[in-house]
Amino acid sequence: MSIRLRQIALVANKLAPVIDDLKAVFGLEVCYIDPGVGVFGLENSLLPVGNNFIEVVAPIKEGTAGGRYLKRRGGDGGYMVICQCVTHADQLERREHAKEMGIRIALERENSEYHILQLHPADTGGSFFEIDWDGKGEPEGHWEPAGGDGWRKAKRTEVVSAYSAVRFHSCT
Repeated sequence: MSIRLRQIALVANKLAPVIDDLKAVFGLEVCYIDPGVGVFGLENSLLPVGNNFIEVVAPIKEGTAGGRYLKRRGGDGGYMVICQCVTHADQLERREHAKEMGIRIALERENSEYHILQLHPADTGGSFFEIDWDGKGEPEGHWEPAGGDGWRKAKRTEVVSAYSAVRFHSCT
């Protein structure tokens, strides 16, 4: 089974200052703003780092999971680790393994092109762990959470060209 780190998400009290800092320090550009995160009371921006992504989310209304997480951790920080499986079968096998371990599914949506599988943060050490499958089968290319293929026009590698790992510390 193959799985790769594809995206990390940070949560911030305010979106713009964090995006401005990432752009200034790492020479990155915003590639996509997902209107779908509004259902969770959030706003976001995605920035490509090589063929991976940094997403920053910020609450835009009270009572969101993101807002509660910010309060628990005492400020901005890591929020999600998002991985990509090469095949749908790999993803479904990991789903079953998580269920066998007693890990709850926080969110799951599937269509013929994309399947999102988000594991509950209370069961994964304090952050969301997401295992997704993109039907285009391009682990270095098409990525539905970044709007598909359009992200490449914002790709900048002069300062930073990749990240290979992420480590979040528990806020509890």
